[in-house]
Amino acid sequence: MLRRRHVLGLAAAMLPLGAHGQSFPDRNPRYIVPFPPGGLTDIMARLVAQRLGEAWGRAVVIDNRAGGNALIGADLAAKAEPDGHTLLAITLTHAVNATMFPAAPYDFRRAFSVISVLGSLPLAVVVNAEKSPARDLAGLVALARERRLNGGSSGTGSPPHLGLELFRRVARAGDNIVHVPYRGGAPSVTDLAGGSLDMMVSNLPECLAQIRGGRLRALAVTSAERHPLVPDVPTVREAGLPELEITNWTAVLTQAAVPPAILARLERDVLAAIHHPETTRRAQEGGFQVLGWDSARSTQFVRAETDRWATLVTEAGIKPDA
Repeated sequence: MLRRRHVLGLAAAMLPLGAHGQSFPDRNPRYIVPFPPGGLTDIMARLVAQRLGEAWGRAVVIDNRAGGNALIGADLAAKAEPDGHTLLAITLTHAVNATMFPAAPYDFRRAFSVISVLGSLPLAVVVNAEKSPARDLAGLVALARERRLNGGSSGTGSPPHLGLELFRRVARAGDNIVHVPYRGGAPSVTDLAGGSLDMMVSNLPECLAQIRGGRLRALAVTSAERHPLVPDVPTVREAGLPELEITNWTAVLTQAAVPPAILARLERDVLAAIHHPETTRRAQEGGFQVLGWDSARSTQFVRAETDRWATLVTEAGIKPDA
């Protein structure tokens, strides 16, 4: 993982590539997205793939391989030929999987090189606007200490689940917070809006329409700064719970054994793709903060996230669904 080979700098991308001096890419690359089409990770991957295809003169094929808590697609990428023609989209989920699935068929910490962390987005602490008495985050904390609250998520080990677990801890709510996992963000948000749940720490884009429609009340966003799509919603720090800061993020990886010159080429072209004005604009419209960090910074970040959530997963005893 996160093992960054000593790339010789972006100039290395101009050197001959491959044993036979073939130019890269010499066929259509594949960008594996271990989630269904239309989701946040898929949207970002397609934006970047479009720009890469334009730069390379070869279409970058999006390959959606959902399932297995995002393990299936990651395993496929880990075992692909390490020639730079296979890219993998990951999120915070993969950093969590490194601990939650100790018997995974690949070693996340060793199998990949991080090309770039592309962007991040906050979560939002939301309640049913009509039924919940909580008007702010402090009110929700008080409520959680008084009675049982059912909190939904898009699945065990997902960013919303982690956010819910963080809330339970920082609110000192004990067993009053009951996790209700769903298969995806949309059904959980729908049930919260319908009154079947009491709260969520939801990916912001997944609950934005319900917030704007008045069915959900956003009490705080979990980023360090307010989000431009909901500028009136305070951050968790402003609301008095800075320990609740958490962001979901997406990055692009390839295999650790990819030659350094190709890694340098990938880094250069991916950074150009994500920082293209049109890509940035469309990503921001989808709720992302565009990051586009270089490989060194991205590697350090993904390693730190893997370690951070390993502690929470272990201490909270978070296990895969049976």
